[in-house]
Amino acid sequence: MEYRHLGSSGLVVSALAYGNWITHGEQTEEEAALACVHAALDLGITTFDTADVYALGRAEEVLGRALKGQRRESLEIFTKVYWPTGPGPNDRGLSRKHIIESLNASLRRLQTDYVDLYQAHRFDFETPIEETLRAFDDLVRQGKVHYVGVSEWPADQIAEALRVADEMGFDRIVSNQPQYSLLWRVIESEVVPLCEREGIGQIVWSPLAQGVLTGKYQPGRPPPDGSRATSKDGSAFISNLLSDGVLEPVQQFATLARAAGHTPAAVALAWVLANPNVSAAIVGATKPAQLAENVRALDIELEPELARAIDEVLAPVVQRDPRLTASTPRRP
Repeated sequence: MEYRHLGSSGLVVSALAYGNWITHGEQTEEEAALACVHAALDLGITTFDTADVYALGRAEEVLGRALKGQRRESLEIFTKVYWPTGPGPNDRGLSRKHIIESLNASLRRLQTDYVDLYQAHRFDFETPIEETLRAFDDLVRQGKVHYVGVSEWPADQIAEALRVADEMGFDRIVSNQPQYSLLWRVIESEVVPLCEREGIGQIVWSPLAQGVLTGKYQPGRPPPDGSRATSKDGSAFISNLLSDGVLEPVQQFATLARAAGHTPAAVALAWVLANPNVSAAIVGATKPAQLAENVRALDIELEPELARAIDEVLAPVVQRDPRLTASTPRRP
């Protein structure tokens, strides 16, 4: 395993982080989920990412049980707050009330006294950012949170958070969790340059484009049984990627990867990790073998010719426009 600093902070994370959106508490039975977490630990993965809203808390509960008995200091546990977790008007957003109550609930489910990174899952236009950042800062000072980050915030919102934190003496955010892959490069034009200047690292989700970049989805054929595209909870997030117009270039990419002696998944992950602003790429799994395959990405150094060839075949379907951020899937 490779380990990297989270932005310019002192926190070191595994280059591959284990994420349990959709899988734990939804797509995967608990016994299989526990096996995947233990496989991740065996492979040297120390960073685990979840959120209070995943499976309405069940994902945090499964992760808490899976990590029970591990030396807490050897792990980096991340979770998030923003999306509704109940029916009440205060069961959502980034108000002081919801942040503090949600963290306490997450700590109970995760069976831990603190989280290493607490992330604002989206920007809250209905709460003053000063209130949000003060609540986060208070949790840091209480020792319940070690570092603060955000998820899917565009550059202007990140810049505003940094300005307010500096003016008010709060802990600065150290990370952003955006979607990023060979197919979705929206962060490259504005978010990454800002974050590089400010010492903020990217913890990217969907580096395999919901599994499409593994090459397992074939043009003109139904999705394979047991895949995310066939699950009730995951199908909505992948449907826009399953047209032949996307899958045909992806199959060309897969052919290039295999010709170079690698799996498409490993090449797709290696490409993401080659970005110096990426601190970690989040991978999920329903089977331990998938994690073992993903770890192979750490041994790949993409040759310039292969990288150029990949860019050429995927050029028609790559999304780069930052104005598309609002149309990204609602989670993770």
